[in-house]
Amino acid sequence: MDPNQDKLQRSLGRWDMTAIVINTIIGAGIFGLPAKVYAAIGSYSLIAFAMCALIIGLVVFCYAEVASRFSATGGPYLYAKEAFGGAVGFEVGWLYWIVRVATFAANCNLLVTYLGFFIPGANEGWLRIVFVTLVVIIITVVNLIGVKESAVMTNILTVGKLLPLFVFVAVGAFFVAPTNFSFDVVPEYSAFSSAVLLLIYAFVGFEASVVIAGETREPGKTIPFGLIVGLAVVTVLYIAIQIVAIGTLPGLATSEKPIADAASSFLGPLGAAFITIGVLISIFGNLNVGVLSSTRLLFAMAEQRDLPAVIDKTSERFKTPYVSIILTAVVILVLTIQSSFLTAVAIATITRLLVYATTCISLPVFRFRKDIPDAPFRAPLGVSAAILSVALIIWLLTNVDFAKEGLSIAIAAAIGLAIYLANWLFLRNKKSV
Repeated sequence: MDPNQDKLQRSLGRWDMTAIVINTIIGAGIFGLPAKVYAAIGSYSLIAFAMCALIIGLVVFCYAEVASRFSATGGPYLYAKEAFGGAVGFEVGWLYWIVRVATFAANCNLLVTYLGFFIPGANEGWLRIVFVTLVVIIITVVNLIGVKESAVMTNILTVGKLLPLFVFVAVGAFFVAPTNFSFDVVPEYSAFSSAVLLLIYAFVGFEASVVIAGETREPGKTIPFGLIVGLAVVTVLYIAIQIVAIGTLPGLATSEKPIADAASSFLGPLGAAFITIGVLISIFGNLNVGVLSSTRLLFAMAEQRDLPAVIDKTSERFKTPYVSIILTAVVILVLTIQSSFLTAVAIATITRLLVYATTCISLPVFRFRKDIPDAPFRAPLGVSAAILSVALIIWLLTNVDFAKEGLSIAIAAAIGLAIYLANWLFLRNKKSV
């Protein structure tokens, strides 16, 4: 029986899911990382994009199969709990919630920074606080009203974010200078692998879509479709964007706003403004889906009694988990006001990779268990894809400075374990009374 059946409304179809996947992947990374990756490895950044697509593609296939077995809300948290037990499941859910909240804070700060293109001082002082608060309130209200309304806004924002990028590629292709490309100097292994790890940030986020399975029609078919089609669209678009950026912007390596600067070179100031609008729409859409998935994750953890039961309360009228939405909104508002864009990028990427690994490992676990529902979608290569995904994740993690980022993740995991044990003791004492 689906535990979400009476509490949530199944409103999301295939193209809703595809739009959600695209929105969660295309956030802020693609508007800044092309320059940083090019500065590190030059034209070989195109190969780095392809490598990232391969790595994430394998992980996506694993997610598609595992997700097709479940119809309830929870995503990676639910899979880890079913495969490895309550403690591991809680840690995965807890760390992923932190990732989504921290990513919201980082990207929302970037949103107000780009807003400064049109409104001077938008990212400073009291005006920054006003805009951050306004963004959080709008997204919170939309998510409180209903998942369908959130999906409609996501679909509109998807078109809004893709249109400027398609125009950038379609027009920019005519101005690409082949002489800007050079593959004469092969980058060192360490530089290339570090560049791939950095670029992974532009491809992550797809996993948010599987969290909301409890509000999806025929999730066993809808989620795999959305994951695969969404990633395919993003991959083609990303590689095309990098080709145009390299081919039209000789100073790409030092650009702070590479897409806008490249557009300005062949479309003029209006082109830069057009792309900046695309950035704002892109980030706003990413923020909306981030709230959608993070609030449903808290709801699922409370429904499984890994968090206080009050968090799984839903609105009878709108069928939305209003307690988890309001709680998450308060946290992201405070964190966004007190943080900056770069504070969460590395930690969010590393923690996501750890979450990805648990889902990939759960694929062979579920295949060998007889008490798990059949998978409507079977991943190509199956167990081999899972093993290769984990191997590639380990390879990426070898480039991590664990003395720096690892400490923050360890502290967050320790806090989560303390919350889990406290809640377990509370429930145990309650039963014994």
